[in-house]
Amino acid sequence: GKRINRAIAEAGYKNPRPIQAESIQPILDGCDILGLAQTGTGKTAAFVLPILHRLLKGGRPGIFPRVLVISPTRELTNQIHGEVEALGKYTGVKSMTVFGGVGVNPQMRALRNKPDVVVACPGRLLDLISRGSVRLSGVEVLVLDEADHMFDMGFLPDVRKVISYLPKRRQNLLFSATMPKEIRHLTKEVLTDPVVVELNHQAPVETIEHKLYPVHPTRKGDLLQRMVCEEDFRSAIVFTRTKYRAKNLAKKLGRDGHRAVALQGNMSQPQRDRAMA
Repeated sequence: GKRINRAIAEAGYKNPRPIQAESIQPILDGCDILGLAQTGTGKTAAFVLPILHRLLKGGRPGIFPRVLVISPTRELTNQIHGEVEALGKYTGVKSMTVFGGVGVNPQMRALRNKPDVVVACPGRLLDLISRGSVRLSGVEVLVLDEADHMFDMGFLPDVRKVISYLPKRRQNLLFSATMPKEIRHLTKEVLTDPVVVELNHQAPVETIEHKLYPVHPTRKGDLLQRMVCEEDFRSAIVFTRTKYRAKNLAKKLGRDGHRAVALQGNMSQPQRDRAMA
């Protein structure tokens, strides 16, 4: 409708990305979807837009949430919620996030406001279910995003437990960049006659140029320093093997005059949010 189109225009979308062009109509038709796509391909909007359209048409009265999105990390959860809010800003659709690392009481209060969409990490969601703060009997659409990362992080048992609380009749959308056998089993359990949208998922994302620099471990810091001092350098994400190394590298870059922050799993959620900002 006009309300969604207005938000699409404001978000800067002009032409649909390939995964959006292939997914949106089957999702509108009520089909289950198996999307083989990486982050950076536009897959979030590919499921958010048809879900918003569905929510505007009305549904089961009085049972919330109507849509459940399960994600492996707090950052992805926030990102998906942000896209629901941006694309649904003129629709009146209410979305909220559920994840650990922050107080449970504000989430319990937000659930009492009857959100249409809950974007959740599985552990905290199970906690809220056990407290009686959320019922999933009204869920019409289940989205599992980055399912392979959920497997890598050991969340599949929790995901299966969450699914056991859902009504049998629902639409299921599962997205994964890779298909380890555990995820293949999950697709068979969750999806019914899915439309498969495969987006060249073994190849690198076209918008990213890849380069490899063989370098002795002791010279990695020098190479990084050289790269961040290039004239056209704007920003970087650097992955390290350990939390200790991430912290030390951020400190060293800071001493060298760069604005650098470490982002690690044992930080509190406010610290993570500040680092991301």
